[in-house]
Amino acid sequence: MSQLPGIFLNVLAPVFLLVLLGYLTGPRLQLEARTLSRFAYFILTPAFVFYVLSQTRIEAGLAGRMIGFITVVYIGSIVIALLVARLLKRSPAMTAAYVMIAAFGNVGNFGLPIIQFAEGPAALGVATVYFLANLVLAFIVCVGAANFSRGFSLGMAIQVFRTPALLALPPALLFNWLEITLPPVVMRPLELLSGALIPTMLIVLGAQLAAAGIPRISADLLTASAVRLISGPLLAFGTVGWFALPQLERNVGILQASMPTAVLVSIIAMENDLLPEFVTATVLFSNLASIVTLAIVLVFLQLHF
Repeated sequence: MSQLPGIFLNVLAPVFLLVLLGYLTGPRLQLEARTLSRFAYFILTPAFVFYVLSQTRIEAGLAGRMIGFITVVYIGSIVIALLVARLLKRSPAMTAAYVMIAAFGNVGNFGLPIIQFAEGPAALGVATVYFLANLVLAFIVCVGAANFSRGFSLGMAIQVFRTPALLALPPALLFNWLEITLPPVVMRPLELLSGALIPTMLIVLGAQLAAAGIPRISADLLTASAVRLISGPLLAFGTVGWFALPQLERNVGILQASMPTAVLVSIIAMENDLLPEFVTATVLFSNLASIVTLAIVLVFLQLHF
């Protein structure tokens, strides 16, 4: 465990310091977290996806194995969350909340910067593939879980594929495949917008957590958070060997599988009136608790991989 202080100071602390900055300055500067998050969602994220993936060279078969790996891990977490909620005889609404919390990792706000610090800038392209794969699965599962008691709407699931990040994916892959290089007048603005994504998302996350307030601890909060924070890395370490991934793709995939719950889950819960206070509190708690769990995962990666 001698690596733990270095991992915390060099990998985790820079990320959490920016979150803390957003947490402290958000209320004082009256930062509009919703406006900033919409700016990141509609402008910065698609620019980042296009800029990174249009230049990242990943063989198609490898990309397929990466997507298969992250999908298997998150589906496994979803199944565990469903089983735990059923064993505890929770209500349909609470069961849906458990599933949503397990399904959507914070693979953007936390995943991208932590992986950049842990594995280097070259890992961002790999991390983005995992990010997009979880985004598709999680939106479908979360929208379905939030609405299953009222009947599932196919139209709502289709909305997933209209998200700006996914709309940027086909042209990025096309330019990558054809090896097209855009002129500097186009690529340099995209590069600047891409560089703004990670710090903006971390500041927004801090402001959102400040607005949510101190979470009220409950047995369900602890259990749902444990499912996300423990089942993810355990399933990732247990199944990664099935997919024959190279070291970088393996390490990045394990880290993305180990992330706490995404803030977007609380937004989905609020939009669908599905225990929004509980879901928001659990999102906040899981992100704070991930300081410990992510440090353990990073140490294990250094020691055994």
